[in-house]
Amino acid sequence: MSIQQSTESAGGAQLVGTPGRPARRNRPVRFDDPARNAAYWARIDRIVDAAPPLSDEQRAIIRTAFHQPAAREAA
Repeated sequence: MSIQQSTESAGGAQLVGTPGRPARRNRPVRFDDPARNAAYWARIDRIVDAAPPLSDEQRAIIRTAFHQPAAREAA
C-alpha cells in the first residue's frame, strides 16, 4: 500500500512539481531589469530545489511556531 500525496496545501494553494512546495507564480519584482529579476528568481529556485525535504519533526516544529496563541496576540 502506498501513501497518496495531497495536491492541496493550507489555504487552498495548488502544489505543482515537488509535493509540499507551492507553485511559483506572481513573484515580487526585485529588480527593474527583467533579465536580472529572472536570474534572481532562477537562483532562488535552484537553492530551494537543492534543499532536502523537511522531516515530519521539522514540519511539526514549524507548524507549532506559527500556531502559538501569543504570536497571534502580538500581531
